[in-house]
Amino acid sequence: MAPDIDKIYQQAMVSIDSAVSSEELEKIRIEYLGKKGKITNLLKSLGVLPPEQRPLVGKEINALKKDFIQSVESRLNFIQEESLKEKIQAEDLDVSLPGRHFSRVGSAHPITLTLERIQSIFRNAGFLPVSGPEIETDYYNFEALNIPAHHPARAMHDTFYVDGGYLLRTHTSPVQIRWMEKTSPPIRIIAPGRVYRCDYDQTHSPMFHQVEGLLLDEDASMSQLKGLLDNFLKSFFKRDDIKIRYRPSYFPFTEPSMEVDIQLKSSHGLTDWLEVMGCGMVNPVVLTNVGIDPEEFTGFAFGLGVERLAMLYYGISDLRQFFVNDMEFIGQFGS
Repeated sequence: MAPDIDKIYQQAMVSIDSAVSSEELEKIRIEYLGKKGKITNLLKSLGVLPPEQRPLVGKEINALKKDFIQSVESRLNFIQEESLKEKIQAEDLDVSLPGRHFSRVGSAHPITLTLERIQSIFRNAGFLPVSGPEIETDYYNFEALNIPAHHPARAMHDTFYVDGGYLLRTHTSPVQIRWMEKTSPPIRIIAPGRVYRCDYDQTHSPMFHQVEGLLLDEDASMSQLKGLLDNFLKSFFKRDDIKIRYRPSYFPFTEPSMEVDIQLKSSHGLTDWLEVMGCGMVNPVVLTNVGIDPEEFTGFAFGLGVERLAMLYYGISDLRQFFVNDMEFIGQFGS
């Protein structure tokens, strides 16, 4: 091997052996095999040699080039293997180590607990929980429930409208309509779920939960409705001495209609009557809209706000606490 070739070869091998990253190897490769690289320049210099020397020197340069490329590839493989070993060691898990113990465990949200409590009471009374879409049509949310476009009751709902003529349901009553369309009486259902209205303050939220119920049979009566709701409120609050009153009211989908008030002792934070739900006998117009003969069947319906009952049951004064994801707040209610 000629002196210049030998010198370049030795320099190249030292550089390759000292490289510790793929980036360094790439710089070395360019230094020797780039357009102006040292090995490249050796090949270009063959033209100035006498013709009889060119084959021998060219062979030596090509051997150098081949050894260089192999050495670079070998060093790159070594670097990659070492990097993988380091990564594996850094991520190594000792499965024999004892597990971590946390002083706190998760708990169910108070709204979840309240929903489960409400459903359990009505399920024991024979009511089947059912669900429906949260994005509704105007027909199911209003028209079928005897709330036409010109009806002033629409202003009470502060509706969120979305594209395509749809809206976010303002109550779970559309579930009752859908169920009556596909199911023949007798019907005994509750419809728990999220509802949406344009309202937000200490006692209102743009998204909240309702449970609405429907009983439809040949002899449903107002006294049956009052007995059911009396039993529910006493069971929910675990108080037989709870005071309950029914006041005449108006809802387009029930006739006659009532609002239900309760009064608890001051330990629950109440000193006066508080409205907790609405109810009434299903309006014959609603039955006609779903193809049920109001002369043959009667029914009653009721609806309650889950957040309001949760606030009363747990003694919470600000509804917004349910939605801030404060783990200290949520964790105090248990599971």
